[in-house]
Formats: sequence, C-alpha cells, structure tokens
Amino acid sequence: QVQLVESGGGLVQAGGSLRLSCAASGRTFRNYAMGWFRQAPGKEREFVAALIWSGGSVYYADSVKGRFTISRDNGKNAVYLQIDSLKPEDTAVYYCAANSGYSSLNIYRASFYNYWGQGTQVTVSS
Repeated sequence: QVQLVESGGGLVQAGGSLRLSCAASGRTFRNYAMGWFRQAPGKEREFVAALIWSGGSVYYADSVKGRFTISRDNGKNAVYLQIDSLKPEDTAVYYCAANSGYSSLNIYRASFYNYWGQGTQVTVSS
C-alpha cells in the first residue's frame, strides 16, 4: 500500500524559504506522477507542482513559477518542494499526492491522484 508522509512545514516570515519533503513508500514509484497541492482555509485545493518520477518532466502552476522547485531523490524515495521568497498568500496546508499513471492533461487535477499524504502546514507571516 502506498504511503505518503509530508514534513518540513512551519512558521516563516515573508521572504523566507522552506523545503517540504514527501517520503513515499509501499511501491516502486518509477512511473508515478507525484504532485504537490495546497489548500488554504475556505479555499479549494489547488495544484502547485508535479513531476513524473522516471521521465523528469516537471509542471508548475503559473502562480508559483520561479519561486517553487519540485525535485526527487530516487535513493530516498522522496519528493521535495523547495519554496523560496515566501509570501503570506502561500499560507496553506501542503499535500503530497501520487498516481501510478501519467496524463499531461490531468496532472494538474486533484482528482487525478489516488494517493494522498496527511499534509503539512505552512504559515507565512508578513
């Protein structure tokens, strides 16, 4: 069974940086799509970034391009989200997600993913 465990969230001042981690276990993730989403209070869950574990293709929401970087570590079975130049509007619970398939059209959709972590809180103070 696939398990995803996020870590690395916290309280940070605007302009700071955080590195979120997603530890994946239970499968070989070679052909998986791995995504990061976030959900702020009262808002819908939104796509942030994704990658295809084997191919290296990466995808970003327009709102985070240039500040967020998604990456993976094959040896540690982990996916990371580096967040720089944090803004108060980045405050949200950040979720890691996985899907055993790949679809360039659907990789931005939360409904595409069938495995989710429990989330990690990121709070940015102004």
